[in-house]
Amino acid sequence: MTALIPTEDEVMLRDAARAFCEAAGVANLRAVRDAGKPYDADLWAEMVAMGWAGVLVGEDEGGSDMGFAAANVLAEEMGRSLIASPFLSSAVIAATALRRAGRSAAAIADGTATYALALDETRKFAPEATAMEARALGNGFVLTGSKAFVAEGTSASRLLVLARAEAGLTLFDIDAESAGLSRDRLALVDSRDHAALRFEGVEATGDDVVGEVGGGLVALGPALRAGQATISAELLGLSVGAFAMTTGYLKERKQFGRVIGSFQALQHRAAHLFSEIEVTASAIAHAGRMLDADPDNADLAVSLAKARASETAGLAVREGVQMHGGIGMTDEYDIGFYMKRARVGAEWLGDYGYHAGRVAALKGQAAA
Repeated sequence: MTALIPTEDEVMLRDAARAFCEAAGVANLRAVRDAGKPYDADLWAEMVAMGWAGVLVGEDEGGSDMGFAAANVLAEEMGRSLIASPFLSSAVIAATALRRAGRSAAAIADGTATYALALDETRKFAPEATAMEARALGNGFVLTGSKAFVAEGTSASRLLVLARAEAGLTLFDIDAESAGLSRDRLALVDSRDHAALRFEGVEATGDDVVGEVGGGLVALGPALRAGQATISAELLGLSVGAFAMTTGYLKERKQFGRVIGSFQALQHRAAHLFSEIEVTASAIAHAGRMLDADPDNADLAVSLAKARASETAGLAVREGVQMHGGIGMTDEYDIGFYMKRARVGAEWLGDYGYHAGRVAALKGQAAA
């Protein structure tokens, strides 16, 4: 077991990130939603200036190279305030994949490029079942097929696309404005930028291949683990934010002449949720440490973190909405936004069932 105590640098990073994200608050998400924007570009520019976009990019390329545990710290604080940004897709997944393949991620660190991961083709996460065709043509390829659930899909300037070539699954780095590529926005409940993509004869050169032809999961596998850990951290922050909002309401709302937080039944439910959040926080801290220390053997830690975070976030928002009563379902109160984001975040990069299955399989292998 790796040490779970935050380092001094991580504590400083958490404090700075919390102050920044709390200043924006859920009001920022409301403003983005009402304006029909994918995210607040000015807020993202500030994150880039603070080095967040380069958290996993080498210092030789202008990044801060703080590591996966630090990326999780940032994601957790964004989750507390429901900050929408390209952080997960670009700064974590794309930066990890490019770095693993020996490609430059400088454009991510300086904010001149944002990435989306074009992976899912059905309602469930299944990268090995990718059917999109990458047909060889001269020294390049022609991509044909569709991707169903692409986070940051309408706003990204570049796409990481997994497709099936004759040699096997291959990862491509594609300009999002390529001829033959169409992007249709999906109206998901969390008010974030998601899209369905259609590739109709999109041309890619050999230089667009990330890593080796047929070796797409070599670069993408570590990036997926990083993304799974970081969305888990966001879900943890979401849980903490929902819990704080709910306990604050319990201390203010009165029924029968008493604040409802004095009712023992509600106290028990709040205590149970607090305990679940603490256990999940430990699982996510461990996943971040494993990704930093031994990334090729972090599968179990990451899947455990994602499974726990999905369940904890679901519990946090259900309890939050129920304890708020009828107003919890109204747009006026922020708790509903937490519920919507929890539902989408729990599905992305593998739901509870997928990761619980992975944990069971990996534990079985270890026992054998």
